[in-house]
Amino acid sequence: MAKKKAKKAGGKKRKPNAAFMKPMTPTGPLAAVVGAGNMPRTEVTKKIWGYIKRNGLQDKKNKRMINADEKLKPVFGGKGQVSMFEMTKLVSRFLK
Repeated sequence: MAKKKAKKAGGKKRKPNAAFMKPMTPTGPLAAVVGAGNMPRTEVTKKIWGYIKRNGLQDKKNKRMINADEKLKPVFGGKGQVSMFEMTKLVSRFLK
C-alpha cells in the first residue's frame, strides 16, 4: 500500500496564544534573575532557562530537576530542588 502524504491545514501559520504574549512584570526575587522590564511569559521562561544552563543548575542525573542557587531559592519558595514543571508554577507567583 502506498503511503499518503499528510496535508497541512490550509498552510496557515500557527498563531501564538495571546495570554502567553501579554507583557508581564517580574517582581521580587524573579526580577533579580531575569530583569525587571515588561516581557511576555515566554521570554521570562527563556531567560530562566538561560540562567539555569549558564550556571549548570540542571541536575546531572535527572534532567527534569532544577537545583536552586542563592538567587533561585527565593523564587522556588526556599526549596533546594524543584521539577521543571513545578518551576513554572512557582515562577508565576512573581509575575504581575
